[in-house]
Amino acid sequence: MRAMILEKPGKRLRAAEIPTPRPRANEILIRVSACAVCRTDLHVVNGELPHLKSPLVPGHEIVGVIVKMGPNARRFKVGERVGVPWLGWTCGKCKFCRGGRENLCSDARFTGYTRDGGYAEFCVADERFCFPIPGVYSDANAAPLLCAGLIGFRSLAKTGGAKRLGIYGFGAAGHIITQVARFQGRKVYAFTRGGDLKAQRFAISLGAVWAGDSQLLPPQKLDAAIIFAPVGGLIPLALKAVDKGGIVVCGGVHMSDVPSFPYEILWGERCVCSVANLTRRDGADFFQIAPRVPVQTTVETFPLERANEVLAGLRKGKIRGAAVLLPGAVDNGSGWVT
Repeated sequence: MRAMILEKPGKRLRAAEIPTPRPRANEILIRVSACAVCRTDLHVVNGELPHLKSPLVPGHEIVGVIVKMGPNARRFKVGERVGVPWLGWTCGKCKFCRGGRENLCSDARFTGYTRDGGYAEFCVADERFCFPIPGVYSDANAAPLLCAGLIGFRSLAKTGGAKRLGIYGFGAAGHIITQVARFQGRKVYAFTRGGDLKAQRFAISLGAVWAGDSQLLPPQKLDAAIIFAPVGGLIPLALKAVDKGGIVVCGGVHMSDVPSFPYEILWGERCVCSVANLTRRDGADFFQIAPRVPVQTTVETFPLERANEVLAGLRKGKIRGAAVLLPGAVDNGSGWVT
């Protein structure tokens, strides 16, 4: 099969022909229709996350059709469309798994990080950690829901009943969760890179009541803030923006170092909280609410072989919404066709 391979962290992905994987116990073989490109993929490729599989097929926002069942795999059937998220396997036995917090399992395995992912024509996945995809979504539009949507939804849940919500970093997760928050009756304040008027207009078009530079304070105190950008320096800024009793949720798997800040901006029972991975319950809950909103994803699609170009665009903040790779698309020199 065709695949994009990370042979060494910090290097470009290499286009290659590799053997199609075979599903083992409880696994399914999936023909990949679409795989969204996540900021976490950047952290993996850059070598900012330790202990990754090597060589590796990245990608963890996968939508595709089941073509073969492994031993004991009975949850789905051949021909069904499923989504594969970041969380790919847990032990099921530790205190976290038994307590409904499988996202904290120390032995967890992750798609496109410690397991091969979706930058390929086929992938295998443990069927217990896959989700049926609502029929209202195309493959490309469904793909960002598998991480930007799921992790964003878990981050949103951490804010409790916050009515005035700040979102720092208005990319794939930000544009999805703004829609859910508005559906829930919240007011969204969007914070973007300095001078990114395009992103600010995009946020307003999705229902944000205010959009501005992340260095600015909002026009009124927030009840909570979610930071999707991997920038530790945003934590003090968000703490200044939230009211007493507010919470700042860090929604990424990786963040640059947090600078020191005065205790004064934390005082008043303000909290800082990280979000680690997701649970299958998060997925079930999110895929119930998403069609009701209805969440609409803004995507740019690319053939598989342009993965390096897409990662570079994401790194520079040039992707509006979410970028999605289509393994079935072929670049013919003057464009591409599926």
